[in-house]
Order: sequence, then C-alpha cells, then structure tokens
Amino acid sequence: MKPGQRLWTREELILAINLYFKTPFGKLHYHNPDIIHLAGLLDRTAGSVAFKLVNFASLDPSLKARGIKGASNSSKLDREIWNEFYQHWDTLPFESEVIRAKTEHTTIEKLNNISEDELPKEGKERERLVKTRVNQSLFRKMVLSSYNSTCCITGIQQPEFLIAGHIRPWGLDEGNRMNPRNGISMNALHDKAFENGLMTILPDFTIKISSLLKSKNNPQAVTEYFFKYENKKIILPDRFLPEISFLEYHNQERFKP
Repeated sequence: MKPGQRLWTREELILAINLYFKTPFGKLHYHNPDIIHLAGLLDRTAGSVAFKLVNFASLDPSLKARGIKGASNSSKLDREIWNEFYQHWDTLPFESEVIRAKTEHTTIEKLNNISEDELPKEGKERERLVKTRVNQSLFRKMVLSSYNSTCCITGIQQPEFLIAGHIRPWGLDEGNRMNPRNGISMNALHDKAFENGLMTILPDFTIKISSLLKSKNNPQAVTEYFFKYENKKIILPDRFLPEISFLEYHNQERFKP
C-alpha cells in the first residue's frame, strides 16, 4: 500500500459493490457522476473508487466468460464481499441499501423514493413493504444496467418500456429473487408473453415462440411482434448472463409449446 493510502472497510466495499451492480460496465470510470458522488461520501478520489469497481469486475464470472479480466489486484476482502453477495442475494443487497442510506444521512425510504403515504406508520408490515419495494427497485437497476437499458428481444432502449423480469418467478424462488442472473430485460409485451409461457429462451439464448400464438385471430400482428424473432438469439447482457438452470426450468415448467 502506498504512503497515505488507507485500507477499505467492509462497509465501504459494500457501498462500492452496490454501485458496481447498478452501473453499466462501460461507465466504470472516474468521470461517472455516481462514482464521483460515492467518492465524496467516502472521502476518496473518484479514481480510487472507479479502480475498486474494476477490481470487482475481475471477479465477475459473466465477464470472465466473455474474456474480460478487469483489474487483477483485488484484495482478499474484495473477494469475501463478492462471495457474500453471490451466496446471499436474499439479504446482502438490502443491507447495502441500508448502509447507503446511513452514509447519505437519509432514510432508506427517501433514498428509494418510497412515499410515506404508501406505508403503514410502523411495525412489521411497514418493514416488509419497505424491504420489498427497495429490493424491487434495486433488482430493476441491476438488471437494466447489465443490459444497458436494452430489451433483449427487440433492442428497444426506452427505459419506460422495459421490465426487469424474473426467469424463476419472484414468489417461487425466494433465494434468487434478487439474483441478477435470474433477471432479464424485456419490453412489457414480451415480458408478459414470457411470464405466461407463450415465449421462452433456450439455454443457448435462442428465442422460442409458443405455437399457441399461431391460432390467434391477428396473424400479421403475431408475426410482426413474435414470430419474426423466433430462432434468433437474444441481445446478451454485458454482465450477469441468464443462469442456464433457470432457463431450463422456464423451458420445461413454464413454456407452452
């Protein structure tokens, strides 16, 4: 360690990995306003924060699969924090937002734009609702950042049209609700088709359309919006490739051939 440098703490690393998961890979640089903001909160340089995020990139298996190495000098604590998140998607993402709110000297509700009018005043039900809303918001940010706010079917890049959908449903697999490899970015129409088994994605990332749509009364629209995409590959994310076992589940248990 160079003179004057200080070690990163566990909380600082949790804040850094929180930002890593929400930042598109191409924006992991010291000019990024979000990185500059976090650097100010941590009393560090934007360069040091950006470099730490690139250290996390070196641990990302999806990037390794694409031949992207990231920085090669991640610390033991970097690896520990990374592994904690990968093994505890059900708890660590929310903890990172709690730490972020504390560091920002605000509440987790304000930080995530949750209106007090939508919540009970106190109690377990409030805690449950806040955690659910925070997790849903964070999951969307993680998934859309991985896909660069792009629909993986059509290439549409209008965030208002996009859904961060689950491959294994939210209510079915609690442990993977927050796992971004269980997420996929689609426009609302194709997300609804995927959710209802009228479309699936094969383990080789090929799009498959249900034959049930062929019998519908508007063949031109069905062809335009669905069958022209059949047997094409989805637009892959920069990070967090869809988990193959989750796609296999959708093919076998949800898809209606």
